[in-house]
Amino acid sequence: MSRLATWLHARRWLLAGSTLLAAWLLFLPHSAAWFARCFPELERPLYQQESFTTLVLAHLGIVAASSGIALVLGGSAGLLVSSRAGRAFRPLLETLLAISQSLPPVAVLAVAAPLVGFGSTPALIALILYGLLPVTQGTLTGMDSVDRETQAVAQGLGMTRLQILRHVTLPLAAPVMLAGVRTSVVINIGTAAIASTVGAKTLGLPIIVGLSGFNTAYVIQGAVLVALLAIVADQLFEWLEESVAPHRQSRAEH
Repeated sequence: MSRLATWLHARRWLLAGSTLLAAWLLFLPHSAAWFARCFPELERPLYQQESFTTLVLAHLGIVAASSGIALVLGGSAGLLVSSRAGRAFRPLLETLLAISQSLPPVAVLAVAAPLVGFGSTPALIALILYGLLPVTQGTLTGMDSVDRETQAVAQGLGMTRLQILRHVTLPLAAPVMLAGVRTSVVINIGTAAIASTVGAKTLGLPIIVGLSGFNTAYVIQGAVLVALLAIVADQLFEWLEESVAPHRQSRAEH
């Protein structure tokens, strides 16, 4: 099997998800007649208040912003409590993260909106809180997975703690850490739809309008896009994980 054929086979779900996402986006603006046949009882079977492409970009924007902040905060916190100086704070950090994860996103939005106003800000707060736990937990697990003997050998070679962290610990922990980021991003793609309840522009708009107006067609149009985005993002991160852990990719191909 050629290298291209092998790559295409390994990435078949990513290619399939991306193709379906592009096809659905291209189909939606011209789908009014099709949805009218499927839902003849609806006067307006196609959501037209916003362009679906605009909603997808806005949805990805708020997910990227919240996931980026969660990555910086969660990754830094995980690295800090994995060090000798911060190890004593690990139980406290894990307790705080568990509390933040136990709060329903709707409750966070309901509390944040009156304090900071409606729009993207309360949505970012809720998504950051929900994205912190997987990122931090992935960082902690990744750091714990690195063999202490390997670090001791690096220290014996004269490497400083910073050099060991940069050249030994982080590269070995990267696949597990990336798995935490992957979980965080996929969760936020789904959770971001709820952000439209406080005025944020996301793919939750057609879903919420559809639910409130008993318009199943709107719900389907938005929900399918959210699901396809989550699938594509998940497969992209799987590709990244294999890139930082080539031995896993070799085993998968065999």
